[in-house]
Amino acid sequence: MLRRLPKSALQRVWFCKICYKRYSSAFTTAFPGKKDTSGPLPKSYNPQFVESVWYSWWEKSGFFRPEYNKNVKHRDGKEPFVVCLPPPNVTGSLHLGHTLMVAIQDSLIRWHRMNGRETLWIPGSDHAGIATQIVVEKKLQKERQIDRHTLGREQFVREVHKWKEECGNEIDQQLKRLGASLDWSRPNFTMSEEFSRAVQEAFISLHDDGTIYRGNRLINWSCALRSTISDIEVDKQPITGATDFRVPGYEDPIQFGVLHYFSYPLDSGTEIPVATTRIETMLGDTAIAVHPDDVRYSHLIGRKVQHPFIDRMLPIIASETVDKDFGTGAVKVTPAHDFNDYDLGERYSLDSVTILGEDGTIDCPVPRFNGLRRFDARLEVIDALKEKGLYGGQKEHAMVVPVCSRSSDIVEPLLKEQWFARCDNLATQAIAAVESGELSICPKMHCKTWQHWLLNIRDWCISRQLWWGHRIPAYRVSFRNGHPKNQKADSENMWVSGRCYQEALEKAAAQLNVNEEHLELTQDDDVLDTWFSSALFPFAVHGWPSQTDDLDRFYPSTLLETGHDIIFFWVARMVMMGQKLTGRLPFKEVYFHSMVRDAHGRKMSKSLGNVIDPVDVIQGASLEDLHARLEGNLLDPAEKERSRRGQAADYPRGIPECGTDALRFTLCTYKAQGEDVNLDVNTVQTYRFFCNKIWNAALFTLNALPDNFEPSPMSETLADCSIMDRWILSRLSDTTSKINSGFQGYDFPIITSAIHKFWVQNLCDVYLESIKLSLRADDHRAVVSRNVLHTCVDAGLRLIGPFMPYLSEEIFQRLPRKPEREDPSICVAPYPTTGEFPMFDGSLEERVALSLDIVNRIRSIQKEFGIPKLSAGHIVCNNDDLRGVLSQLCPTMVTLSRCRKLQMTNQEPDRCLATTVASNCALFVEMEESIKLSLRADDHRARVSRNVLHTCVDAGLRLISPFMPYLSEEIFQRLPRRPEQEEPSICVAPYPNTEEFPMFDGSLEERVALSLDIVNRIRSIQKEFGIPKLSGHIVCNDDDLRGVLSQLCPTMVTLSRCRTLQMTNQEPDRCLATTVASNCALFVEMEDIDVPSVLERLQAKLAKTSTGLKKIEAQRSIDSYEDKVPLNIREKHDQQMEVLQADSARLGAAVAMLKTAR
Repeated sequence: MLRRLPKSALQRVWFCKICYKRYSSAFTTAFPGKKDTSGPLPKSYNPQFVESVWYSWWEKSGFFRPEYNKNVKHRDGKEPFVVCLPPPNVTGSLHLGHTLMVAIQDSLIRWHRMNGRETLWIPGSDHAGIATQIVVEKKLQKERQIDRHTLGREQFVREVHKWKEECGNEIDQQLKRLGASLDWSRPNFTMSEEFSRAVQEAFISLHDDGTIYRGNRLINWSCALRSTISDIEVDKQPITGATDFRVPGYEDPIQFGVLHYFSYPLDSGTEIPVATTRIETMLGDTAIAVHPDDVRYSHLIGRKVQHPFIDRMLPIIASETVDKDFGTGAVKVTPAHDFNDYDLGERYSLDSVTILGEDGTIDCPVPRFNGLRRFDARLEVIDALKEKGLYGGQKEHAMVVPVCSRSSDIVEPLLKEQWFARCDNLATQAIAAVESGELSICPKMHCKTWQHWLLNIRDWCISRQLWWGHRIPAYRVSFRNGHPKNQKADSENMWVSGRCYQEALEKAAAQLNVNEEHLELTQDDDVLDTWFSSALFPFAVHGWPSQTDDLDRFYPSTLLETGHDIIFFWVARMVMMGQKLTGRLPFKEVYFHSMVRDAHGRKMSKSLGNVIDPVDVIQGASLEDLHARLEGNLLDPAEKERSRRGQAADYPRGIPECGTDALRFTLCTYKAQGEDVNLDVNTVQTYRFFCNKIWNAALFTLNALPDNFEPSPMSETLADCSIMDRWILSRLSDTTSKINSGFQGYDFPIITSAIHKFWVQNLCDVYLESIKLSLRADDHRAVVSRNVLHTCVDAGLRLIGPFMPYLSEEIFQRLPRKPEREDPSICVAPYPTTGEFPMFDGSLEERVALSLDIVNRIRSIQKEFGIPKLSAGHIVCNNDDLRGVLSQLCPTMVTLSRCRKLQMTNQEPDRCLATTVASNCALFVEMEESIKLSLRADDHRARVSRNVLHTCVDAGLRLISPFMPYLSEEIFQRLPRRPEQEEPSICVAPYPNTEEFPMFDGSLEERVALSLDIVNRIRSIQKEFGIPKLSGHIVCNDDDLRGVLSQLCPTMVTLSRCRTLQMTNQEPDRCLATTVASNCALFVEMEDIDVPSVLERLQAKLAKTSTGLKKIEAQRSIDSYEDKVPLNIREKHDQQMEVLQADSARLGAAVAMLKTAR
C-alpha cells in the first residue's frame, strides 16, 4: 500500500510516525480539549507540531465570540470591534490573494480582542449565482450526462444545495488552517432561509418606493450563459491588432481587432463611408453620425441614407461625440447593441432595433441572415456588401474585446427588459458620507475614485437569467379571460412584489380596485444579481429586517477591509443599501488592501498555474501534488497544460513547508496600501526561519528558568536591573509603542519590522548573548536576569500573537505566569502597552548603541585580519558620563565581540590600530602579528586609494543628505572624520562645492570614458561569443592617449575580467577588430572563437530581432494609435522598441566584426 503512495505522501507518513514517537504526549490529548503541553518542546521549530489541536480548543473555549470579552476586567467600556469577512464564493477556494485579507483582518481582530474589546468577526459565504450554476451543470454533464433543463428548476436547485453541503465548505477549512478567529457560531450563507428573507424584504421595500423599477435598457449579455452579467464579470482585454479568440460554440477561432469599411448609398447616387469592428450589427443600424465641424460631411447632416438590405431609412445626425479621426469620420449608430450608441439614440430619439437573439443568432427580416450565428453572419454580411459593391476593405485596429470571465464568451450589449435599481440619489448620499468624514476611506487616494464613479453612476441591472439565486419576488399581473380590463392590464405590463403569491395578489387587487378572482399573477423566472444580496451583508447577517439584539449591538460594523478591485461592485453598493434600508452607514471605516500578484507581478490566474492554495504553502507541496490538484479543476486541456508549465517554471522543486504563522507574518510585511504585492514563496520561507529564531529563544528561556520559577513583579525587579536589563526593557517599551501606533494607522510593515527587530536584533542577538554568563551563576544577578528575560519573552509572544497565533500560543502555554495573570490563552491575554512597560530611556539606548558599534568594529577587524579573538582592545573616551556607562558595559562588549579583553583607558595606547567610534570616543586595537603582516603589505598606493575612497564616500553622503537624511546620517556617523571635522550630524555638515573639490579635469574624463568604452566592448564580445576570458590588444596612434591607456590597462583588465590586455603599435593578425574612436581600435584574439557557428547564431538572433521590430512598427502605424490603444500598451511598445533597437545595433556590430575578421 505504502509503495503506491507518491513520494510526498510517504514523507508525510514518515514525519507523522517520528512525531508520534517523539512527542506522543502532545497528540494523545482528548480531542477537542486543550493541547497537552507538559512534554518537552522539539529542538527545532516544526509547524505541523505547533499548529496541531490549538484551533479546535480556541473555538470550543469561545475565545472568538464577543460574549467572551463582555465582562473582562480590562475592557474599560470600549465599543465592540466588528468586521464582516467579505463572503467568498461557495464554489471557490482561497488563494494567496485572499490570504492577505485574512491575515490583515485576523491580526486586527486579535489585537482588539487582546486590548479588551468585544470583537466580532463574522464569517459567511456567497452563493455565487453564475459560478455555482456553471460548476453544478458541468458536474451533472460529466457524471450523469444530463443538463438542468432535463431535471427541471426545483430539482436542479436541490442538486445545487446538495453540492453545497458536500463540497461548499472547503473555504471554511482553509480559514481554520489559517488561524482565522471567526465567530463560527454565527455562520452566514446568502441563500440561507434567514438571508433570503432579508433579500426579499429589501427588494419589496425598494420596489414599493420606486427605487427598483422594470425597464427596457442596454445590458451585458452572455450568449453562452443566456444571462445578463455584471461589469465585474466582463474582462476587457485590449488588443493592438488582428487577434484570434476562442468563442464557445465555434470550432474555429474568431478574429477581432479588424476595422471593416463599407458605404451607405445616398439618394443622389453618392455614398457615405463608415467603419466598424462589428460589421454584423449594421443590420440594426438606425442612423449615421458625423461631427458637426467635419467639412467632409457637414453638408449631409439632415439627409437620409437607404439601408442596403432592409427597408429602412437612416438619418445622418450631428454629434460632437464623434471622433473625426476614427475610421472615415462617419460612424454607424446601433442603439440596441452599443452602449455609446444607446446614449446617442436616447438623445436623438432614434429607433432601437434588436437584431440578436438571446442565443446569439441573428433575428432580422432578411432571410439570408436570419437564424445565422452572430459571427457566421459577420462573414455573410461582408459577402453581401461585396456583391453590392459597398464593401471597402479592412485593416488591423486596436480595440478592447469584452470577454465573459465565467464562460469565455464574447459579451454582447443587448437591449432587454430587466429589473433596475435607481442609483442617482443613493450615490449622492454615499458621496456626502465620505466628504463629511462620516465614512473614512483608507488609503485616501481611493476617495477620488469613489467620487468619480458615483458621480457617473448608471442605474444598476439586478436581473439574472439563472435558476440558482434569489428568485425575484415580483409578479406580472394579468386579468383572467373574459374580464373587460384584460387588454388594458396586459398593455400596461403591471408588476407587483410580495413575500408570497397571496400577498402579491392582495396588493394587485387593491391597486386595481378589483376582486382577487379576476386576477392572475405570474412570478418572474429571473433571479437577483448576486451583488444585490451581497450589498445587504453587513446588516442581513444580524437578522435584519428583524430588530435583533445583534443588530442593535453590532451594527454598524467598525471596519470593512477588502481589496480595492470591488470598490464599486460591492463597497459602494453596501453603503447605498445600508443608508437606504437602515438609515445608517453599514460601517464607519473602509480599508483597502493591495492586490496580491505572483513573484513576476502577474495577476493570479488558474490558466497561468500561479494560483496557489495557502495550505500548500503551510504544509508544503511537491510539484506532482500541484499538478494533481489541476485535475480537480474544471479547466479545459489547453489551460491545464499551460498551468502545468507555469507551475513547473515557478516551483521546479515544489513548495517548501513554511507554516501558517510564517505565511501570515510575511503577507503583513508587505506595504498593503496603494501598491500591488508581488509575493515570492521564497520570502515566506525566510520568515519560517524567523519563527525558528523565536522558537530557539523560547527554548533558551525555558531552559534558563528553574522548575519552581515564579515571575516577580517588574516594580520589584527594576531597581536591581543592570544596564543591559534596562536597555532591553527600554527597547521593549519603544517597540510596544511603535506596534500599537502601527495598528491604529493600519501600517503593517512598521508593525512587523518592529517585531522582527525586537526579537532578532535586540533580544536574540544582543540581550540573550549578554546574559548567558550571568544566568549560570546562582546569585541575585541571575534572578534579576531571569525575570527580565521572562518579561521580554512573555511580552514578545503577546506582541506577535495577532500575526503568529499558533507559535505564540504553543510557547505561551509553557511559560510560567505571573500570579496576577489568569489568561487561559494568548488569544485573550492583554496586549502589551507603554502603560505596562513605561521604561523607555532614549539616552541609555544611545549609549548602548555606541557600545554595540564598538562591538561591530571589533568583529570587523577580527574578520578582516582573520583573527579568531583579538588579544586586547582599549577604549578612550573624554566624556565622563559615557566613560562610566562604557566601563559597566565592557564585560558585555567582550562577550558579544568575542575578544579576549577590552578596557577603558585615559590615554591613547602605543602601537595600536585606531578607529574613531564617535566624536568623543575611539577604539584602539593592539597590533598582533597577523595585523603587522597585513599592514607591511599595505603600501603607499593603498593608503592613497583609501583616502580617496573616504573622500568620495564622505562627500557623496553629504550630496544625498537633503534627499536621504536617514541613510546618509546612519553611515556618516560611522565614517572616520578628518581632524578638522567637528560636525555632530550630517544635517549641519558643509554641503560639497567646487571650492572644496576643484579637481575637475575634462580631458582626463574623456580619456577614462574611452577606457570604459573599451571595457564595455570587451564584456559585450565575451558575452556574445561565449568567451569566459579573452585576450585583447589596443592600437592607438595618439601618443598622449596611448600613455593614459597604458596606465589604465590593469584597471581595464580588472573591470572587463579579460585575460590580458596590452598596448601595441601594429594591428595584430587573426583578430576581431572594432573601432573605439577615430584614433583607437580594439583587437580581440580569435583563438577561442568558433567563427562559423557563432556567426550563424548571431545572424539568427539578428533576423528575429528585425522581425520583432517590424511587428511593433506595424502596430504603431495603425490609424488613431495614440487615441485607441491604451496608455499602458503604448508604453510597453515603446519599451520593447528601445530594447529591440539596442539589440539590433549590438548584434549587427557583432556580425560585421565576424565577417571582417582577419
